[in-house]
Amino acid sequence: MDKNLKSKVLPLVLSVVVIVLDQITKMLVVNYIQPYTIGAQFFGDFIRLIHVYNTGVAFSVGAGWPDLARRILFSIIPICVLVLVMVVYFRNTDFTKLQRWAICGIVGGGFGNIIDRIFRSKGVIDFIDVKWFGIEKSPIGLFRMTRWPTFNVADSAVVVCGIMLLISFAVTISKESKSKKENKGEK
Repeated sequence: MDKNLKSKVLPLVLSVVVIVLDQITKMLVVNYIQPYTIGAQFFGDFIRLIHVYNTGVAFSVGAGWPDLARRILFSIIPICVLVLVMVVYFRNTDFTKLQRWAICGIVGGGFGNIIDRIFRSKGVIDFIDVKWFGIEKSPIGLFRMTRWPTFNVADSAVVVCGIMLLISFAVTISKESKSKKENKGEK
């Protein structure tokens, strides 16, 4: 296998690992925690394992929309976007190693939740519930919460890898800018 292709294919292992871990943890939640109950608590009630379904997307946005709209907007369009991301991923030769791994983590998380949207009629299974130490009297709703919205392994992969990707882009842009300034100074 050519080195360039290998550098693009190897990070796909992360996509597969995220999908497998996501689906295994969701299966365990379905088998061992009754829906809408707390299965376990850690550090007092700081972290709880619960069993809930999310028919929407992030923060349950769109949960009350008609089923057809949710299927189109939350399954078909994301699949198209992920396919497009993978096309760009394989055609691009400028991504760094870290960027490739981060993109594959995001893709794995995306497909992990799409699997639920397609094959689980009740919605995406979320189960990690964390206490949120927000400013409870804040005018911004996000900070009035006492618990962060429940999430899963796929969501975690998307957020962590998304942050890594943004930071790596910022570092790359900064390095390129510095390099251009140095090259102009030499001329």
